[in-house]
Amino acid sequence: MNVENAQVQMRKGILEFCILNIISRGEVYASDMLDELTSARIMVVEGTLYPLLTRLKNSGWLDYKWVESSSGPPRKYYVLTDEGKLFLDAMHTTWFELAASVESVIHRTEELSKTASNPS
Repeated sequence: MNVENAQVQMRKGILEFCILNIISRGEVYASDMLDELTSARIMVVEGTLYPLLTRLKNSGWLDYKWVESSSGPPRKYYVLTDEGKLFLDAMHTTWFELAASVESVIHRTEELSKTASNPS
């Protein structure tokens, strides 16, 4: 596996969490999610986003409503369900625990690396 593949897999692993966070702010249009995820460098394309949104809806974590648009067809806006809010809260806890654990491992590795390169 090359570095690019590993980076893509890491981003895919947190994509659902990021999408739920964006939707938690209020009603959001899919292209706005795509713009934010792209600017945050979480490499995502429409072909990835829409199936994931469908899966999250089928899981009961989000819903959508259609809103008429003056500049074209109606737009689908996504919102979190109550169950989705609870799921996201649990994901936040998991994220902070995981981030702290990874940071601990990285910090320890750096300490050991410094010790190994500077023997007394």
